[in-house]
Amino acid sequence: MRRFPASNEPALPATGPRNDWQTIVSLLPYLTAYKWRVAFALTCLIGAKVANLGVPIVMKRIVDGLASVRHLEALGRAEHAPGIVLAGGVGLLVVAYAVVRLSTSLFTELREILFSKVTESAVRQLALKVFRHLHSLSLRFHLERQTGGMSRDIERGTRGITQLISYSLYSILPTLVEVGLVLGFFVVKYEAYYAIVTLIALVAYIVFTVNVTEWRTHFRRTMNELDSRANSRAIDSLINYETVKYFGNEEWETTRYDENLRRYRKAAIKSQHSLSALNFGQQAIIGTGLVFILWRATQGVMAGRLTLGDLVLINTFMLQLYIPLNFLGVVYRELKQSLTDMDRMFTLLTVEREVPDAPGALPLAVRGGEVRFSHVNFAYEPSRQILHDLSFTIAAGTTTAVVGHSGSGKSTLARLVFRFYDLDRTTGGS
Repeated sequence: MRRFPASNEPALPATGPRNDWQTIVSLLPYLTAYKWRVAFALTCLIGAKVANLGVPIVMKRIVDGLASVRHLEALGRAEHAPGIVLAGGVGLLVVAYAVVRLSTSLFTELREILFSKVTESAVRQLALKVFRHLHSLSLRFHLERQTGGMSRDIERGTRGITQLISYSLYSILPTLVEVGLVLGFFVVKYEAYYAIVTLIALVAYIVFTVNVTEWRTHFRRTMNELDSRANSRAIDSLINYETVKYFGNEEWETTRYDENLRRYRKAAIKSQHSLSALNFGQQAIIGTGLVFILWRATQGVMAGRLTLGDLVLINTFMLQLYIPLNFLGVVYRELKQSLTDMDRMFTLLTVEREVPDAPGALPLAVRGGEVRFSHVNFAYEPSRQILHDLSFTIAAGTTTAVVGHSGSGKSTLARLVFRFYDLDRTTGGS
């Protein structure tokens, strides 16, 4: 019985774009395979941030110790100052300061050592899975796709995994942990005012940075497009040098190239202006937050509620929080790009096989036999039939020649024998 051919296999399923959370969830199984390494890496991350939290605290103690020495000098007891420095533990605090800073570096490097295997293993497993899946797809898929494009999807996708993990584990997550520790320290050690102002400034900073970065993306995209267009015009003109000379069009080509450069310059200036606006806005938010916090801390010092060491500690905490945020725009943009690249690769895995093996199929064991086509009808497209009720037999140990004009179906016979296409899903026969 004759059936219509199956529809073409799409390059990417028409299921709509995956959101970022779907892409992240698709990656998680490859990371949780190394649960202990992930757990130890996260422990080292927290340890690094706790040690980093201790740096300003130790510095506060040093400043307070030295302030006590100055107080003794003011009281005319300067001869006791050196003993106070040593006996009071200021010397030990200096050593502790170096140890705490070294501990921060130690925990950070341990985290990278532990997580490097997780990252590289996830990249390897995913790349291998995609490669194996592409080999399992039908010939139709590969004939209708650009292999170079798929190769770039896999390359960008695996690179996106590395970047996503790197930015998440080394930038975003540490910053969130540090923010939580600092806010908790402010509430416990001082007063909620410092935590509230810090939190408001951080939220304003993040919202402003994300929105302005999204707005700036348009200018950057325009720059890239105009740059590619100008480069394409220049290359085309130089490749066709002889033709340009024939018609004396040197000035015309130069004018066209200059027009593209002029548009690119305009877009580049807009991009730089928007970057300046982003940087100034970020610093304005940081500066405003620092003014409110340091003003309150200064009042506390003047009133005797806080020491000079407390003022130094609060200022250092604020700077430690804001320094990583300076790169928030870059991190956010790279994360979005990484998720987009990963989405393309994961979407390849959702392409269904047009010629699947039967459940529990065993490897084919060939012990003699023959090749037989019985009433085969086949078409790649519904509009063009290739084989019409074809029947023939190739006996074991014989050679059969198939002769015909181009497009008559000679290659199709070989493809059907190797089951590059599933006959049962096309137009019938066996």
